[in-house]
Amino acid sequence: MVEAVTIIALALLVAGVVGTLVPLVPGGVFSLSGLLVYWWHSGFSEPGLLWMVVLGSLAVFTLLVEFLGGSIAAKAGGASWATTAAAAVVGIALMILTGPLGLLVGLFGTVFALEYARDGDLDGSVRSAGYATVGILASTAVQVLLTLSILLGFVVAVFIL
Repeated sequence: MVEAVTIIALALLVAGVVGTLVPLVPGGVFSLSGLLVYWWHSGFSEPGLLWMVVLGSLAVFTLLVEFLGGSIAAKAGGASWATTAAAAVVGIALMILTGPLGLLVGLFGTVFALEYARDGDLDGSVRSAGYATVGILASTAVQVLLTLSILLGFVVAVFIL
């Protein structure tokens, strides 16, 4: 019979994967929580320390990708840090009001408008806005892969090995 804590840990790990697809839900936090709940319940013995370091590091990296992925992409596209910060605020506000489409439109529009106002370069503004928008989508894909890896690694470490 499977213990309740095992079910809770697995539910948190699955919530981590789902959370990466739902705006404003920190998938990495759920994944890390699932790992820590199970590890604590096992008396810090299962999964082993090496597994915990690897899987925990992936969860922390997932959080970094979630919080910094779009900003790094915008910066790579040539946007200033001020533009990137403003776009994050506008994107989150519009996401709360209108959902994921609002995030993408708000992010693209803010980066484009602020970069165009700063430099007057149409092509550069479009490039920066495109990088930022693609960066958000790419960071979501990376987060899904990372949280799936954490879930599968946990299953292997606890149930197979």
